[in-house]
Amino acid sequence: MNKEIIVEGKFKYIESEGGSENLLLLHGLFGALSNFEGIINGFGKKYNVVVPILPIFELPIRQVSLSGLVAYVEAFVDHKGYDKVHVLGNSLGGHVALLYALARPDKIKSIILTGSSGLFESAMGTSFPKRGDYEYIRKKTRETFYDPDVASKELVDEVYDIVNDRNKAIRVIATAKSAVRHNLGDKLHQIKVPTLLIWGAQDQITPAFVGEKFNELIEASKLVFIDECGHAPMMERPEDFNHHLLAFLEEVSTTNEQGA
Repeated sequence: MNKEIIVEGKFKYIESEGGSENLLLLHGLFGALSNFEGIINGFGKKYNVVVPILPIFELPIRQVSLSGLVAYVEAFVDHKGYDKVHVLGNSLGGHVALLYALARPDKIKSIILTGSSGLFESAMGTSFPKRGDYEYIRKKTRETFYDPDVASKELVDEVYDIVNDRNKAIRVIATAKSAVRHNLGDKLHQIKVPTLLIWGAQDQITPAFVGEKFNELIEASKLVFIDECGHAPMMERPEDFNHHLLAFLEEVSTTNEQGA
């Protein structure tokens, strides 16, 4: 992935400029642009794929929360002048996507969630790992995937560096606590747009029953499981993920055209 990071004021993002429909990708708490390489490569020519870098580590400490991230996404979409977006979020990014969709339903064409928080998640356990414990971080990062070898040394190093940066670690904890407080179980019935749930069948962080509960609570949702896959299907099984995503986006576009 060789996309240049664009910096405009407080916003940092990449954009494919490949089509008229906007596909907005929101990464998770430990996520990075590389998490979405398969989607960017697969959809970047047909869609305007845009990935804002969420300011988890840049927001003033008092603004570190899901509300702060949602406000950032809202300001970013307005800054770019997008009419409507297909919004796709993994893990914490899915949680932000849902909160944004609830706050600004006028901006949403569809929602795609994969391993999303918002109902239940089990990430680092009940306590934050000790700084300097590389093996623990390696173990937890590998547990993100069905195939632990997907957790490359580069990925483990990225997570380890975050944990060992005191300022970043404080923000990770604050954001994770905010996610727990923002349980969406009593709000998901408000979402009316087409929603695709792509879940790894062996997801240990947001297990299969979480996807099933999202499917139950979001009226216009469809749930698909990818077997032999963990918490980040777009990374671990990119071809299968893109297959389901393409079929969904084409169906949404066809329905919109027929309804126009």
